[in-house]
Amino acid sequence: MSLRQLLFRRKKNKQANKTTEKELFQDESIEKNFYRDLETNKSEINKLFVQTFDFEMKDIKLGKQKACICYLESMLDTNELSNKVLNSINKSISHEINDIETVRDEFFPTVPYQYVENLHQVTWNVLNGQAVLLVDGITKALTFKIGGTEQRAITEPSTQTILRGPKDGFIEDISTNISLIRKRIKNPRLKFERYHLGTDTKTTVNISYIENITNQDILDEVRKRIKKIEVGGVLDSGNIEEFITDKTLTPFPLVFNTERPDTIAGHLLEGKVAIMIDGSPFALSVPGVLVDFFESSEDYYQPYFMASFIRMVRYISFMIALVLPSLYVALSTYHHELMPTQLLISIQAQREGVPFPAVIEILVMELTFEILREAGIRMPRAVGQTVSIVGALVIGQAAVEAGLVSNVLVIIVALTAIASFVSPIYNFSISTRLLRFILILMAAGLGLYGILLFLILMVIHLVSLRSFGIPYLTPVAPFQLTEQKDVFVRFPIWSNKRRPTYLKTKSPIKIKGNPSPSPPTSDNG
Repeated sequence: MSLRQLLFRRKKNKQANKTTEKELFQDESIEKNFYRDLETNKSEINKLFVQTFDFEMKDIKLGKQKACICYLESMLDTNELSNKVLNSINKSISHEINDIETVRDEFFPTVPYQYVENLHQVTWNVLNGQAVLLVDGITKALTFKIGGTEQRAITEPSTQTILRGPKDGFIEDISTNISLIRKRIKNPRLKFERYHLGTDTKTTVNISYIENITNQDILDEVRKRIKKIEVGGVLDSGNIEEFITDKTLTPFPLVFNTERPDTIAGHLLEGKVAIMIDGSPFALSVPGVLVDFFESSEDYYQPYFMASFIRMVRYISFMIALVLPSLYVALSTYHHELMPTQLLISIQAQREGVPFPAVIEILVMELTFEILREAGIRMPRAVGQTVSIVGALVIGQAAVEAGLVSNVLVIIVALTAIASFVSPIYNFSISTRLLRFILILMAAGLGLYGILLFLILMVIHLVSLRSFGIPYLTPVAPFQLTEQKDVFVRFPIWSNKRRPTYLKTKSPIKIKGNPSPSPPTSDNG
């Protein structure tokens, strides 16, 4: 045996039985059975929760038998615990209790319960805000579902507001979020699968789908990516998004996120898969394609003419936010002949005395506005909005009066900033803001040719993207004529009878017959 093999063997032997008590209860595959002696069980549990100030273990009597109840007082309502559990144990019985089922029938017939068979499950239920009852001489335990602590009330979404439609939004409690979906889709085939991710946090993650609609291949791919996640902690849906996104270097979001239950319900009815994370008010929807980020749930609550007009405004705003500053740089620097004479004279007159070239001028103003926007978000709400508005006005006016920038530049920066806010999804507007700076630099170097080159490369990049195997530009590229009823404009709902073909759903028809609201014919003649 070589020296290397000997050292490797010794190292392996040292690690073979090196499992700490903490790791024992983090790994669900390792389970430690109950002891018949109550004091031994209490000692094993106390080892895990030592120096945990909110852990309580109360000794009680069930008739003549010793028992204890353990819980985290910060995770449940102690008044409910007293009313539902502790006040029920005053009943005295003379016979000896030999099984946990008898304990439940004698003392707690109306309290929601669950049986657990090992110490790992006890620890898991305590950490999830339940109370666990252990009885001397019985190798099973009883857990009670007690009401939790206070949580945030259901309020209107803060990032995706609408004028017409439901005003409720997801909150940080996953059970409440599931109920918001079930209120909208009363279908027994609506399924919720539960996973626990994070070796330290054990965060609850649910994937939801409608069994008779969702494509099985997409569902299997979502399950596969969720199961492959190995991380210490999961605190928000953004953590999950990075793990399940197709491994592509791109500024564009490939997973749709929203805090609106009606939006998730609509995606589920189309055949997509939703992912919800306990502790996050944002749910994910996959696969995500580019057209999803230009649609709002309000589009389907307004008349289709108005919805189509607003959707076209979003596409135009996207192009304005992306291209307008770079167009100004290219035209004012290289392509004077493309501007009308009067406009050219006006712009050059305003730029007289400005010490910087157009590219430096617009980069400074764009960066200043980004700083003001970020400051307005991070500051307290009482002053954040005021600071961002007043700061933009004061700095813009002062910069013009000082001769550092021109008036037309302030107009362009302001219009660009407003256009970037039109996007219904915030993380999509972030990608627009990032690409805008690259376009400005391309325009400064190559003029309109640089802008055109960058846009061609961007389209090539978008065509190459996939989200869970679905082309990112579908149904535009590859072009699908039957899908154009809900892309750039919205046709009447009654005319859009099929679910998106790119999802290859099990049930492609969503509207049967022809419910067109035609007026009745008259036979008076």
